[in-house]
Amino acid sequence: MYDKKQTSEGIMKKYEQIFKLIEQDILNEKYQVNDYLPSEHELVQTYKVSRDTIRKSLDLLQKAGLIQKLKGQGSKVTKQEQIDFPVSNLTSYQELVQQHGINSKTNVIQLEKITVDKNLSNLTGFPEYRLVWRIIRQRVVDDVASVLDIDYLDKSLVPSMTREIAEQSIYAYLEGKLGLHIAYAQKEITIDPATNRDKILMDIENDQHVVSVKSKVYLTDGQQFQFTDSRHKLEKFRFIDFAKRQKR
Repeated sequence: MYDKKQTSEGIMKKYEQIFKLIEQDILNEKYQVNDYLPSEHELVQTYKVSRDTIRKSLDLLQKAGLIQKLKGQGSKVTKQEQIDFPVSNLTSYQELVQQHGINSKTNVIQLEKITVDKNLSNLTGFPEYRLVWRIIRQRVVDDVASVLDIDYLDKSLVPSMTREIAEQSIYAYLEGKLGLHIAYAQKEITIDPATNRDKILMDIENDQHVVSVKSKVYLTDGQQFQFTDSRHKLEKFRFIDFAKRQKR
């Protein structure tokens, strides 16, 4: 049987040990993309643990985006790539999906009209008592929930909003249908503690933090029409920028 190991955070459980071992096998390409892991029965025999322990390890591997469990077929090793997220560009998620050929699905978790209170005003930059749309969307990348977008849109500039629009591209609707001219954004990137909502909607178990990209987005006339908090799993995205030296 596998002994429990001491880590910086305490005792590592058996299923966590096995998760780490198989994770290393995948990263070292013992199991390559599209390979199937040994069956649950074979893993039980190899690691001399219970089937329940193996299933917990496989659950962690799936949540980490390392495998995909296919009913009746087994556990398939999936493609492990970080997606380049451009910090400087004002790019919508759907535009990013198209540029990189990402296998992605958007689930609209919540769509509602709310009135901005003092706390929300401090967060978003919208004045108190302003009526806004709040849209919460879960982004699933390669069958793994990887991004949680929380958007606020000024209802005076965006009179109507539907789930169908939110599932596709809000920016395509704003620019194409409403004729708004989106110009620039003020962004803040932080490493934030994962909230209960993050953990539930992004299947976060081991990581205690997410990358948060908060943006206030403006039209060409200087009006703010959007605030968004885009929350990302740490291992799925790589944040890049293009910097040019300016001599004085």
